[in-house]
Amino acid sequence: MTIAELNPTATNTAAPRLELGLFTFGPATQPGVDPARQMADLLEEAELAEQVGLDVFGIGEHHRPDFLISSPAVVLAAVAARTRRMRLTSAVTVLGSEDPVRVFQAFATLDLLSGGRAEIMAGRGSFSESFPLFLGGMPADYDGLFSEKLELLLKLRDEEVTTWQGRTRPPLNGVTLYPRPAQDELPVWLAVGGTPASVVRAGTLGLPMALAIIGGQPERFRPFADLYRQTWAGAGHDPAALRLGINSHGLIARTSQEARDTAIPHHIEMMNGLGRERGWGRAGRAHFEEQSELRGALFVGDPQQVAEKIVFQHGIFGHHRFLMQMTAGALPHAEIMTSIELYGTEVAPLVRRELGVEV
Repeated sequence: MTIAELNPTATNTAAPRLELGLFTFGPATQPGVDPARQMADLLEEAELAEQVGLDVFGIGEHHRPDFLISSPAVVLAAVAARTRRMRLTSAVTVLGSEDPVRVFQAFATLDLLSGGRAEIMAGRGSFSESFPLFLGGMPADYDGLFSEKLELLLKLRDEEVTTWQGRTRPPLNGVTLYPRPAQDELPVWLAVGGTPASVVRAGTLGLPMALAIIGGQPERFRPFADLYRQTWAGAGHDPAALRLGINSHGLIARTSQEARDTAIPHHIEMMNGLGRERGWGRAGRAHFEEQSELRGALFVGDPQQVAEKIVFQHGIFGHHRFLMQMTAGALPHAEIMTSIELYGTEVAPLVRRELGVEV
């Protein structure tokens, strides 16, 4: 198996090291299931991810009855106490409904607790439930709100003494936030779901970009990666500093059939539930089986299949980080633990050997 065999049009912008990791929104909340037990399961999953050599662990933010975690920084702090090496990131922080001052303070605190491993993945968010909670509703100029809050977050990160004035919060006059993070520059990634304007924003600002691909053919997302690189170069940023991540759903089992039988029913239930809210058409097993093939978006299969798919997509995007979400739907903890173990002990070595990257 080589990149050329999997994708003859592979990009030549391969990274010196491909980081492999996980992200989660926590297990799906279920009637009669103790959320404290679910939180304990999540911490076990994070511990195992580090033990098997994965590089990154991300936790997302939601304010819905069907997702467990509303405060990623708090849960990541618990993960930090049980790990020593993995990078710890939000996935994502819904910046439009947050106060950038509190976001910076929370992740600076996490950075100190973790020994300099914290990152922020800021995004517009795919759900709107946080806006009524914190802002009283959706703002009329959401893009302007997000841009201003991102500007402030980066200013707080880059300047120890900050003076700022905008429309979204009271002004800051010569303010220094405490604590300061352990890292000289707290990494801030921009999460993008396929909006060209968001891609241009990431490239223009010189921010690492995480591209979510949860459906369709990955090749169709290649123009977003190209646009990001073009915008980055046009803004005069150092090409060597560019960082691109891909975030997708998946599950790994000993056999492809076992992986599909375990993951797909839960995935169907979750996605069709969201589809009822948003007016999507229903999708059945055949659709998700197709998405689990090489040119689909789901990383569901045995270790060899999943490794081949990561390599195949690396040929398309030349990305630097790949994060897999294994907790789509109410998947049992035992199956997730098996998947994490296979990811670290079998998939990761195959991918790293095939790409010729350092471990």
